[in-house]
Amino acid sequence: MSQMRRHSGFSLTETLLAIGTLAIGMLFIGGTFLAGIHFTTIATERTIAAVAADEAFAKVRLYGLDVADPNLGSGTLVPFGSLAPITADEMAYPSTGLGAGEKQYHWSALCRVADPNSQLVQVTVFVSRRIGAGRYWRRNIGDWPDLVQVSYPRPVLAEVAHDSTRPAELLIADAVPGDTVAEMNFVNDGYKIVDSQTGLFYRVLERYTDEPNRIRLDVPWQGSATSRVWVVPAPVNGGRNPCIAVYQRVIRL
Repeated sequence: MSQMRRHSGFSLTETLLAIGTLAIGMLFIGGTFLAGIHFTTIATERTIAAVAADEAFAKVRLYGLDVADPNLGSGTLVPFGSLAPITADEMAYPSTGLGAGEKQYHWSALCRVADPNSQLVQVTVFVSRRIGAGRYWRRNIGDWPDLVQVSYPRPVLAEVAHDSTRPAELLIADAVPGDTVAEMNFVNDGYKIVDSQTGLFYRVLERYTDEPNRIRLDVPWQGSATSRVWVVPAPVNGGRNPCIAVYQRVIRL
């Protein structure tokens, strides 16, 4: 009498448990790859920003500044482009090898006299990414409060007010109330602002949703009760923060 062969295998429950475990593992692995790509992109852009900033400081020395220039003082930051004959293409990075429309990064320098007796100038450099073919706001020093649109991101002035009872907060004023441009939209979470009077820069931790013209800073405000700050706003039609990093250095001319 022959014995019956016994067949063994996985049950449906065991198979489903194995597939579920594998799916959860793949989700974690996929999330790790996405996080890795994100942090790699950030590290790459910060490396590029550091190189672009070094180039910016070198070009400030190359083009030079006259410390006795009446437009350059110690009480306010002034765009380097309004003090020296430098073109917008010279402030794009990389400086060679690509056409003006193909350059993805752009730097802008702001200057103020640190010590007129020793030819020391404080230079603040914003390095920003160009997002697609977007347009960006620009406001010239002598044309307040008029805004124009340009091809590259660059810092613009915005008016702020400070209440001493809330030391790490600022209110952003609308330069022309009732117009189509709201300056409070120039500043958002994670943005960097620079006080035009003192040259100190701050990181914006939060823009309040219930009071959208109020922002919270990483450190208490050291400037005046009313002042103007420099910030790189998002593209005109909206988008992510273009500013990668802000660098500051005191150089001798």
